Amino acid sequence: MSFHPTITAMNHIQISTASKNFFRTLILATVMVTGTVCPGLFQGVMAQEIPPLLPSGLKAKPHIRLISLGGTISGTAGERLNVTNYGAPRLDPQDWVDALPELELFARVSVEDLRPQGEPAISDTAHWLSVARRLSEIAKDESIDGVVITHGTNIMAEIGYFMNLTVNITKPVVFVGAQRPWTALSGDGPLNMVNAFRVAAHPAAAGKGVLHAMNQNIHAMRDVTKASAYRMHTFQGVDTGVIGVADPDIVKFYCEPVRRHTSQSQFHVEKLPEALPDVEVLYGYHETPAYLIDALVENGVKGIVIDGTGAGSIPRSMRDAVAEAQEKGVIFVATARTFGGRVQETPRRTESKVVPGDNLPPEKARILLQLALTQTTDLAEIQKIFSLY
Repeated sequence: MSFHPTITAMNHIQISTASKNFFRTLILATVMVTGTVCPGLFQGVMAQEIPPLLPSGLKAKPHIRLISLGGTISGTAGERLNVTNYGAPRLDPQDWVDALPELELFARVSVEDLRPQGEPAISDTAHWLSVARRLSEIAKDESIDGVVITHGTNIMAEIGYFMNLTVNITKPVVFVGAQRPWTALSGDGPLNMVNAFRVAAHPAAAGKGVLHAMNQNIHAMRDVTKASAYRMHTFQGVDTGVIGVADPDIVKFYCEPVRRHTSQSQFHVEKLPEALPDVEVLYGYHETPAYLIDALVENGVKGIVIDGTGAGSIPRSMRDAVAEAQEKGVIFVATARTFGGRVQETPRRTESKVVPGDNLPPEKARILLQLALTQTTDLAEIQKIFSLY
């Protein structure tokens, strides 16, 4: 195989890293200015072709706002093999932009820091509401075309689903994070960040609700769940799979989210109270004690999600307590601890006045029930909400 003579010289002559970086920058600049590539020039330098800098049909780079809500992707450690015991100093959003000049290939970037403040810094419901209000403002800002949001992976699927239900926006909103800190050997943060920008910059990402982009996969936020503590493939759409991919050559979408979200939602943040109704989650297992329900009712809970056995069955040991709590106005939703599959409407469940939670995991069913209870306590209406969202 013959290589371009300049590349051959680079591969066989000892030159500095700075010179190599300059050469690569020069190549990229040539591509950006001329729009042409000499194929032989990249042999031996890159394993594959450089993807198009902009999606087909897009004439100008979109303005993407990078919002930091923190997370492992902002974490640093003193040495590269430390991938679990990391922390301060946390990166500021501008640090990512400085570290990744590649972002400018796909978008005009501006940054914003919305991490919770104080000691300790807690991302509570009040903080979620403030972020939703800020995103609603960005939705009306014609100078901003899309948003990329960083967050810790532990509860990313929850806060993302909350935004999916409460923000009236059609612009692309893409959540991204990392399983390893920014400083880790073979960290996933940099490529995840670049791909999140590629997704947010793509016109086809608009109108799909809040998206999740990690490990080159694109998920609808309603359907994505963290499924592994440390592995890179942790985020899965258990029942639905991915809706698209961010491959090296192209961002490609294959299907549309069909459940109501963002601009279609009835729960926009402007309509919500400052405090949401108290809803808790209980895990069902053999002989789950009924006093857990009694304790929650005594503390004023308005709804309870029971992550039931099998197809969402409530343990027999809890059923009398459920009926007593319902007499006091508490709403119950059943989800399935099987990590997949729908909880169906059955004659027995209808008789028990327990709302089936469809295929939502309990933590997301909790969020939807909280929002539903801001508008109604009617079981039929709540059931309808769970079938639409």
